[in-house]
Amino acid sequence: MDTLQAMRAFVRVIDSGSFTAAAQSLNLSNAQVSRLVSDLETSLRARLLHRTTRRLALTEAGERYLQRCRLILAEVHEAAVEASGAHLTPRGRLRVHSVTSLGTLQLAPLVGRYSERYPEVTLELTLSQRVPDLIEEGHDVVITACRDLPDSELVAQRLAELYNVVCAAPAYLERHGTPQRPEDLQAHRCLRLIDPLFSDRWVFQDGDEELIVRPGDTFQVNVAEAMAHAAESGMGICLLPSFVAARAMSRGGLKRLLPSYQIHQRSIFALYPSRSFLDAKTKTWIEFLKEELPKVAEQDQRILDDPAYWA
Repeated sequence: MDTLQAMRAFVRVIDSGSFTAAAQSLNLSNAQVSRLVSDLETSLRARLLHRTTRRLALTEAGERYLQRCRLILAEVHEAAVEASGAHLTPRGRLRVHSVTSLGTLQLAPLVGRYSERYPEVTLELTLSQRVPDLIEEGHDVVITACRDLPDSELVAQRLAELYNVVCAAPAYLERHGTPQRPEDLQAHRCLRLIDPLFSDRWVFQDGDEELIVRPGDTFQVNVAEAMAHAAESGMGICLLPSFVAARAMSRGGLKRLLPSYQIHQRSIFALYPSRSFLDAKTKTWIEFLKEELPKVAEQDQRILDDPAYWA
């Protein structure tokens, strides 16, 4: 038995005053409406209606049940309206996960602008160094960076591009000299940024030639901003994501080395469960990032390409 359908039939019989009128309004036969109400009474083990050839009357149990039915059906209708409108109006809680550096430097500064545009959305941003199970952990969108389209059942939207650059503090370069070629790095103290994709080597591509530099054990850390601050203190040469390096360079803490090389190129992706009936809050967040992240990347690129910031 379809309990909700039976409840609708019961309420409609009372409101219309007859099984015939209820059947017409529900586009059912008299027999179907009668069966729905009878099945409801059987399921409840209670008589809801006194039936005669001329009139219908509610029992005491029927009166109480009718009030409950009205409340339940109103809630069901309200939930349906809210859910069906979710793809039209951005509202509710939007749960976003991002890797730490990307979320801190790229996403967090944009949250205010998104909230101004869509004030009915509450944005919950979670940062960590791992890629979570989106469905298992209840996130709406995961923002991550990788070289290729993620191999999963999730939908992936490419948002922007990034790469890594070699940097060092002016104080370190004054003491140890400035490397002019990738192979010169072999004689320097190279710091290790623990990256799931490129944790143990720096790969320089020059035409068909490839040179690999393996950073040492002087210092290692898994968050790019922490690496930038350590390098600014003069500890050694580091490899940083372009958006982290640009900020450190703009404040004068680091200089870019070997500017002709863009290392470990990758894309920023938004991952989400499905294109079907995509929530308006999710859709607008992704469209917003596709619009804004390339602008931020362009600003960073102007710094990275400026010889004033090179060693």
